Amino acid sequence: MKIGLGYDVHPFTADRPLFLGGVRIPYEKGLAGHSDADVLVHAICDALLGAAGMGDIGEHFPDDDPRYKDAFSIDLLREAWRRIRRYHPTVINIDATVFAEAPKLGPYKQAMLNSLAEALTVSTDRINIKATTSEGLGFIGEGLGIAAMCVVLID
Repeated sequence: MKIGLGYDVHPFTADRPLFLGGVRIPYEKGLAGHSDADVLVHAICDALLGAAGMGDIGEHFPDDDPRYKDAFSIDLLREAWRRIRRYHPTVINIDATVFAEAPKLGPYKQAMLNSLAEALTVSTDRINIKATTSEGLGFIGEGLGIAAMCVVLID
């Protein structure tokens, strides 16, 4: 068994939709980035790749490669998992936390679980998503962006 840790952060921008966990979340701002900037999916990708000893998301899907411009991050997760599962075929557990002052994510957690489970071909009971605020402190607390952290266990 192998453990991986992933982290990602992106600032808000007014000219994009917001995607988290492969789900479009109704909000007046999206996240800035080369792809759709889905911090939750990026953190999961990094955690999986790290557990497998296969580097990080930037090595597999570089932000200077035009193929990944505005890419749907859930597709990147599918591809990362395709590469990983040849050597480590089982996701035992994913535990992720999204750090955001807004929007409230509770109403979208099940849709995010379903999206992630489908991309990874696992049942939703192997994935846990939590959401928390920064209590008004720092970059996240000021409402300037969103971050996510994830731990995975693969076999």
